[in-house]
Amino acid sequence: MTTSDENLYRGDQPPAPAEQPLGATAQGAGGYPEAGHAQPAYGQPGYAARGYPPPAYGRPTNTMAILALVLAFVFAPAGLILGIIARKQIRQTGEEGSGLALAGIIVGGIATALFVLMFIFMIVAFAAASSYTY
Repeated sequence: MTTSDENLYRGDQPPAPAEQPLGATAQGAGGYPEAGHAQPAYGQPGYAARGYPPPAYGRPTNTMAILALVLAFVFAPAGLILGIIARKQIRQTGEEGSGLALAGIIVGGIATALFVLMFIFMIVAFAAASSYTY
């Protein structure tokens, strides 16, 4: 490998700086690393040494919001109730999943309403059939 940057496009690692060998850390008294200097694992430079920012992790998704959407298709009233509870939790904790909870509320509410209308229609139909005489 050459010391110029001509081969870096192929994925080659840039050469280590001449002042400090790869994996070396600042040494304090007694040969221990100085405070504030984290030693990279296995001699590899950390994110900051390579010029990359550390990985950013997002907020976690509310588990009840996921369950609300799933149960809205399996057992609609449970999806509706879990969606309402999940939205309250998300407002308090700031977690992700507000859209999932809202979808669980909408799907669960529509499916529950259709089930209730079908049940009322069956009761009316049976009442009308039982009062019908030949």
